[in-house]
Amino acid sequence: MLAINAALSLMATQAGASENGTSFYLLGSKGPMAGVVPPPGLYLQNDIYYYTARADESQALPTGGQVAVGLKAQALINLPTLIWSTPYRLLGGRLALGATLPYGHQEVDASLVLGPYAGRTGNRITTMGDPVLTGTLGWDNGPFHWSLIGMVNVPVGHYREGSMANIAFHRWGADVSMAGTWYDPAVGWDVSGVVGVTFNGENPKTKYRTGTEWHLEAAVSRDIGGPGTTLGAIGYYHQQITDDSGDGAVLGGFRGRTAALGLTASHASKWGNTPIQARVKVLREFDTRNRVRGTAAYLTLSLPFQ
Repeated sequence: MLAINAALSLMATQAGASENGTSFYLLGSKGPMAGVVPPPGLYLQNDIYYYTARADESQALPTGGQVAVGLKAQALINLPTLIWSTPYRLLGGRLALGATLPYGHQEVDASLVLGPYAGRTGNRITTMGDPVLTGTLGWDNGPFHWSLIGMVNVPVGHYREGSMANIAFHRWGADVSMAGTWYDPAVGWDVSGVVGVTFNGENPKTKYRTGTEWHLEAAVSRDIGGPGTTLGAIGYYHQQITDDSGDGAVLGGFRGRTAALGLTASHASKWGNTPIQARVKVLREFDTRNRVRGTAAYLTLSLPFQ
């Protein structure tokens, strides 16, 4: 069941201040077993991601090429991911490759939109987002597991120019992260962490280039019914470390940050002869600056192809 736990940690997709107050690295997507790469094989992971958030009534945010005040947003996105843990090794680490294609619904409302002036307004969209490609190298030494993860956001999803609601980012992006896990089945504790940096290209429609972002995630969980059935705590911290730029960055450098804490639980079972891992995560954000603040929830199912 360690392989199924590991498959949960291989991929992330979208989720400061960045344009639209969000970043392409999906905060909270990692958790227990974040540093583990599963044995060679083909795996399917499906994340259902729900996020509801709002900004302070006095907070202006760059959104869809406009500046919005009193922003409220909801998103329900399905993130199917195909993961191939290869038999190949590079620099002594096992190579895994993955691809995610998001599809979902987003609603964004604002009490005021500036430039051009408008009163209360809102946008809705149900569509495909940008695909994300991932490569991972993983190493093991007894209970210690660590991995180097690279992600690329490919801007080919459906993007509506001038709309506040968009699942696609319409910009190239790359993230480089290092993940580590200490897990000993005899003890039952899992301690995992991820640290990474996100680099963003310019959105050619809005002429907005989001600054470089730094993120940290951590999780501590314990087996409560044998390996695969766990309960634990998770959290993340996000900080933008360079200014936004481009003609569309009318609010200036506008660096943002946020933090979150929450709980996670997982359960291992079988569907016929196929092992399935289900995980739930709920996180609440706080200490937020220059971005929306909200609550994120994940339901993740992971299984190997036989």
